[in-house]
Amino acid sequence: MEIFTALLDGFAVSLQPLALTMIVIGCAAGLVIGALPGLGSVNGVAILLPVTFLVPPTEAMMFLAAIYYGAMYGGSISSIMLGIPGASTAVATTFDGRPLAQKGLADRALIAAGVASFVGGTVSIILFTLFAPPLAMFALKFGPHESFALMVMAFATFIGLGGDDIPKTIFSICIGLVLSAVGLDPVVGMPRMIFFDLPGFYAGIGFLVLAIGIYGIGEILWTIETSRGKVEMSQAVVNAKRIFEGLRRLKRTVGTMMMGSILGYFVGMLPAAGATPASLMAYGFAKTMARNPEDFGKGEVRGVAAPEAANNAASTGALLPMMTLGIPGSPTTAILLGGMIIWGLTPGPLLFINDRDFVWGLISSLYTANLVTAVMMLGCIPLFVWVLRMPFTILAPIIFMLCVVGGYAPTQVMHDVWLMFLFGVGAYLLRKLDYPMAPAVLAIVLGPIAEKTFRQAMITSQGDIGDFFTRPLSGSFMLAALLLFVYPLAQTWMRKRRQAQQEGAPAE
Repeated sequence: MEIFTALLDGFAVSLQPLALTMIVIGCAAGLVIGALPGLGSVNGVAILLPVTFLVPPTEAMMFLAAIYYGAMYGGSISSIMLGIPGASTAVATTFDGRPLAQKGLADRALIAAGVASFVGGTVSIILFTLFAPPLAMFALKFGPHESFALMVMAFATFIGLGGDDIPKTIFSICIGLVLSAVGLDPVVGMPRMIFFDLPGFYAGIGFLVLAIGIYGIGEILWTIETSRGKVEMSQAVVNAKRIFEGLRRLKRTVGTMMMGSILGYFVGMLPAAGATPASLMAYGFAKTMARNPEDFGKGEVRGVAAPEAANNAASTGALLPMMTLGIPGSPTTAILLGGMIIWGLTPGPLLFINDRDFVWGLISSLYTANLVTAVMMLGCIPLFVWVLRMPFTILAPIIFMLCVVGGYAPTQVMHDVWLMFLFGVGAYLLRKLDYPMAPAVLAIVLGPIAEKTFRQAMITSQGDIGDFFTRPLSGSFMLAALLLFVYPLAQTWMRKRRQAQQEGAPAE
């Protein structure tokens, strides 16, 4: 009852004219920023942070949080419409969102993304409201052993992303792990795999550069070849009947959305994890546990719903350690944390006591921002679908320009642009050889986290690898990883055995 009263007091703050105006503007700005390749929530919050010094701290934080939410929604737009992830958090949405758009079902993909984002945001905000202090204490139990075991569990889902061709999936994972190791050693700081002694490799390989190269340049090359120069305009129709039909079809994805929401929230709570690993893990779990995993990657709506629910839930989960412990759960919350300190607010358990109006005003603003952004995105579906009606001869140069800008903008180094082209050609060649690219993309995201936590765990346990199995949390994760790894292998073996028995059965 006390929480409910505090939340009502928070709405009295967040629904004031200035606060509500800042929320609406923040949601709209975040939606646009998230949809532009190369930007995303981190860049958007950082760029617009100086604007917040013109308003009081509470409204300023609501504005930045609204940008964060809007960018989570917006990242799916370019992933679906152009096949280019608007941000790293939307890479998994590309796997099935883009094939749906190519089938003329862009409206269905956008509806699924918007509704799943709303569900993920709502579930995570409710969890945040009810269980913030105890969940913060639970997050403190995650040391390097538990974090590495969680990454192993995520890697175990990669097998499900590769279908029946497990060797090619493992090869794709290894490519991603190798690329993730380029740069400086995270423990001793020594350079490694600096190809041709190029100084650009010292900073490592940017994930966004890899993603845009694979799903932007690579997609253009593949489309040009497969179309044989006869690319027709995408047929995408949207009207009220199709929108309601799309909403009705989402009933079968409710379980997937809830799984993505809960998984995303808890992964988002972990420091240095964030929305990208959460969305990729949710996609992996959705495919591994589906009755028709072969449909994923070809235009399965659940392949859009799972990552979109997860990345929005993770964005709220990342706020939890920032506010209760002063530990940012993602790069974006690190910028938000800096803003709070500039405004004279001290993150930590006492924040809920000393700055009660600020805390509950911010929490209530998340409900408003989630609803406002969902309405904006669903309302703009006709505009988004209009993009697909453009001839490919016009759309391809636009996509190419967005790829170049998206690869150059984050670091403003031409080295990343050349790498992006290289990854695009490499992805095109691997696709011709029927190698899955999703596991490589996932591996380059989780590789640095897995390596860092593994080495930290080995240092603290003095090289005893058994600690991963004897600690309760990490042991549970390792057991789950083993089951996830064995499950698709067992499925493949049983299917081949049944086929052999049927072929060997005597004809009647």
